[in-house]
Amino acid sequence: TLADPVQVRSWTIAGLPTDTVSVENAIIVSKARRWPLMVDPQGQANRWIKAMERAASLEVVKTSYKDFLRTLENGIRFGRPVLLEDIGEGTLDAALEPLLLRSTFKQGGSEVIKLGDNIIPYHQDFKFYMTTKLRNPHYPPEVSVKVSLLNFFVTPEGLEDQLLGAVVTQVGTAPPSAVCTHSLFCFLV
Repeated sequence: TLADPVQVRSWTIAGLPTDTVSVENAIIVSKARRWPLMVDPQGQANRWIKAMERAASLEVVKTSYKDFLRTLENGIRFGRPVLLEDIGEGTLDAALEPLLLRSTFKQGGSEVIKLGDNIIPYHQDFKFYMTTKLRNPHYPPEVSVKVSLLNFFVTPEGLEDQLLGAVVTQVGTAPPSAVCTHSLFCFLV
Protein backbone atom coordinates (compact mmCIF):
# COMPACT_ATOMS: atom_id res chain seq x y z
CA THR A 1 0.00 0.00 0.00
CA LEU A 2 0.95 3.64 -0.26
CA ALA A 3 0.32 4.19 3.43
CA ASP A 4 3.20 3.94 5.87
CA PRO A 5 1.58 3.09 9.24
CA VAL A 6 4.14 5.17 11.14
CA GLN A 7 3.45 8.18 8.91
CA VAL A 8 -0.33 7.73 9.24
CA ARG A 9 0.04 7.58 13.02
CA SER A 10 2.06 10.81 13.06
CA TRP A 11 -0.64 12.44 10.92
CA THR A 12 -3.37 11.37 13.35
CA ILE A 13 -1.30 12.66 16.26
CA ALA A 14 -1.11 15.99 14.39
CA GLY A 15 -4.91 16.06 14.19
CA LEU A 16 -5.79 14.22 10.97
CA PRO A 17 -9.20 12.55 11.39
CA THR A 18 -8.92 8.76 11.53
CA ASP A 19 -11.50 7.95 8.84
CA THR A 20 -10.30 6.30 5.63
CA VAL A 21 -11.20 9.25 3.38
CA SER A 22 -9.03 11.62 5.43
CA VAL A 23 -6.13 9.16 5.49
CA GLU A 24 -6.40 8.66 1.72
CA ASN A 25 -6.45 12.44 1.24
CA ALA A 26 -3.33 12.77 3.41
CA ILE A 27 -1.56 10.15 1.30
CA ILE A 28 -2.42 12.17 -1.81
CA VAL A 29 -1.17 15.36 -0.13
CA SER A 30 2.16 13.69 0.65
CA LYS A 31 2.69 11.82 -2.65
CA ALA A 32 1.09 13.93 -5.41
CA ARG A 33 3.12 16.03 -7.82
CA ARG A 34 0.59 18.87 -7.75
CA TRP A 35 -0.05 21.14 -4.78
CA PRO A 36 -3.21 20.26 -2.81
CA LEU A 37 -6.37 22.39 -2.82
CA MET A 38 -8.46 21.03 0.04
CA VAL A 39 -12.23 21.52 0.30
CA ASP A 40 -12.47 21.92 4.06
CA PRO A 41 -15.75 23.38 5.38
CA GLN A 42 -15.21 22.03 8.92
CA GLY A 43 -11.58 23.20 9.14
CA GLN A 44 -10.15 19.72 9.83
CA ALA A 45 -7.53 19.83 7.07
CA ASN A 46 -6.56 23.36 8.10
CA ARG A 47 -5.97 22.30 11.72
CA TRP A 48 -4.06 19.20 10.59
CA ILE A 49 -1.73 21.12 8.24
CA LYS A 50 -1.09 23.79 10.90
CA ALA A 51 -0.19 21.16 13.52
CA MET A 52 1.82 18.99 11.13
CA GLU A 53 3.92 21.87 9.76
CA ARG A 54 4.25 23.90 12.98
CA ALA A 55 7.84 22.75 13.56
CA ALA A 56 8.78 23.82 10.00
CA SER A 57 7.60 27.43 10.65
CA LEU A 58 4.42 27.28 8.60
CA GLU A 59 3.33 30.62 7.12
CA VAL A 60 -0.46 31.10 6.94
CA VAL A 61 -1.78 33.66 4.44
CA LYS A 62 -4.93 34.66 2.60
CA THR A 63 -5.10 36.20 -0.85
CA SER A 64 -6.67 39.28 0.75
CA TYR A 65 -3.46 40.01 2.70
CA LYS A 66 -1.41 42.81 1.18
CA ASP A 67 1.89 40.93 1.78
CA PHE A 68 0.54 37.61 0.50
CA LEU A 69 3.00 37.36 -2.43
CA ARG A 70 5.97 38.47 -0.31
CA THR A 71 5.16 35.80 2.29
CA LEU A 72 4.90 33.22 -0.48
CA GLU A 73 8.24 34.36 -1.95
CA ASN A 74 9.93 33.99 1.44
CA GLY A 75 8.48 30.50 1.87
CA ILE A 76 9.80 29.48 -1.56
CA ARG A 77 13.21 31.09 -0.95
CA PHE A 78 13.80 29.63 2.54
CA GLY A 79 11.99 26.29 2.17
CA ARG A 80 9.17 27.01 4.61
CA PRO A 81 5.68 25.59 4.10
CA VAL A 82 2.90 28.04 3.18
CA LEU A 83 -0.84 27.54 3.76
CA LEU A 84 -3.08 29.71 1.59
CA GLU A 85 -6.49 29.84 3.30
CA ASP A 86 -9.98 30.72 2.10
CA ILE A 87 -9.49 30.22 -1.61
CA GLY A 88 -12.56 31.54 -3.37
CA GLU A 89 -14.52 29.95 -6.15
CA GLY A 90 -13.43 30.51 -9.72
CA THR A 91 -9.91 31.25 -10.85
CA LEU A 92 -6.79 31.52 -8.73
CA ASP A 93 -4.49 34.55 -8.70
CA ALA A 94 -2.52 34.67 -11.97
CA ALA A 95 0.71 35.23 -10.02
CA LEU A 96 0.36 31.66 -8.66
CA GLU A 97 0.45 30.10 -12.14
CA PRO A 98 4.21 29.34 -12.27
CA LEU A 99 4.07 27.93 -8.74
CA LEU A 100 1.07 25.70 -9.47
CA LEU A 101 2.76 24.42 -12.64
CA ARG A 102 6.11 24.12 -10.80
CA SER A 103 7.72 26.09 -13.61
CA THR A 104 11.23 26.20 -12.23
CA PHE A 105 14.30 26.78 -14.35
CA LYS A 106 18.07 26.99 -13.91
CA GLN A 107 19.71 30.38 -13.66
CA GLY A 108 23.30 30.84 -12.60
CA GLY A 109 23.55 27.20 -11.58
CA SER A 110 20.62 27.31 -9.15
CA GLU A 111 16.96 26.45 -9.50
CA VAL A 112 14.66 29.51 -9.58
CA ILE A 113 11.02 30.33 -10.21
CA LYS A 114 9.33 33.47 -11.48
CA LEU A 115 6.60 34.64 -9.12
CA GLY A 116 4.90 37.82 -10.23
CA ASP A 117 7.70 40.09 -11.50
CA ASN A 118 10.41 38.55 -9.31
CA ILE A 119 12.73 35.66 -10.02
CA ILE A 120 13.50 33.94 -6.72
CA PRO A 121 15.58 30.91 -5.69
CA TYR A 122 13.45 27.77 -5.34
CA HIS A 123 14.20 25.77 -2.17
CA GLN A 124 13.52 22.03 -2.48
CA ASP A 125 11.94 21.84 1.01
CA PHE A 126 9.17 24.30 0.10
CA LYS A 127 5.60 22.99 0.47
CA PHE A 128 2.39 24.73 -0.57
CA TYR A 129 -1.12 23.99 0.71
CA MET A 130 -4.42 25.64 -0.20
CA THR A 131 -7.78 25.34 1.55
CA THR A 132 -11.29 26.59 0.97
CA LYS A 133 -14.20 26.68 3.40
CA LEU A 134 -16.76 26.44 0.60
CA ARG A 135 -18.89 23.31 0.89
CA ASN A 136 -19.31 22.62 -2.80
CA PRO A 137 -16.98 24.82 -4.83
CA HIS A 138 -17.00 24.77 -8.62
CA TYR A 139 -13.54 25.28 -10.05
CA PRO A 140 -13.05 25.64 -13.79
CA PRO A 141 -11.04 22.91 -15.57
CA GLU A 142 -8.01 25.20 -15.91
CA VAL A 143 -7.77 25.29 -12.09
CA SER A 144 -8.59 21.61 -11.53
CA VAL A 145 -5.75 20.40 -13.77
CA LYS A 146 -3.15 22.44 -11.85
CA VAL A 147 -3.96 21.24 -8.32
CA SER A 148 -4.82 18.05 -6.45
CA LEU A 149 -8.42 18.78 -5.50
CA LEU A 150 -9.20 16.95 -2.23
CA ASN A 151 -12.48 16.81 -0.36
CA PHE A 152 -12.13 16.82 3.44
CA PHE A 153 -15.91 17.22 3.87
CA VAL A 154 -17.06 14.90 6.67
CA THR A 155 -19.20 12.00 5.44
CA PRO A 156 -21.52 10.02 7.76
CA GLU A 157 -19.09 7.07 7.60
CA GLY A 158 -16.18 9.38 8.33
CA LEU A 159 -17.99 10.89 11.29
CA GLU A 160 -18.73 7.38 12.60
CA ASP A 161 -15.01 6.47 12.28
CA GLN A 162 -13.98 9.67 14.04
CA LEU A 163 -16.43 9.12 16.91
CA LEU A 164 -15.32 5.49 17.30
CA GLY A 165 -11.70 6.68 17.39
CA ALA A 166 -12.57 9.21 20.10
CA VAL A 167 -14.35 6.55 22.17
CA VAL A 168 -11.42 4.14 21.86
CA THR A 169 -9.02 6.90 22.87
CA GLN A 170 -11.15 7.76 25.93
CA VAL A 171 -11.43 4.12 26.95
CA GLY A 172 -7.69 3.60 26.48
CA THR A 173 -6.83 6.51 28.78
CA ALA A 174 -9.52 5.94 31.42
CA PRO A 175 -8.77 3.93 34.58
CA PRO A 176 -10.47 0.49 34.53
CA SER A 177 -12.93 1.42 37.28
CA ALA A 178 -14.10 4.45 35.31
CA VAL A 179 -14.59 2.48 32.10
CA CYS A 180 -17.55 0.41 33.28
CA THR A 181 -19.43 3.21 34.97
CA HIS A 182 -21.14 3.79 31.64
CA SER A 183 -22.91 0.77 30.14
CA LEU A 184 -21.78 1.76 26.64
CA PHE A 185 -18.12 1.19 27.50
CA CYS A 186 -18.50 -2.05 29.49
CA PHE A 187 -18.53 -4.22 26.38
CA LEU A 188 -15.10 -2.87 25.37
CA VAL A 189 -13.35 -4.03 28.54
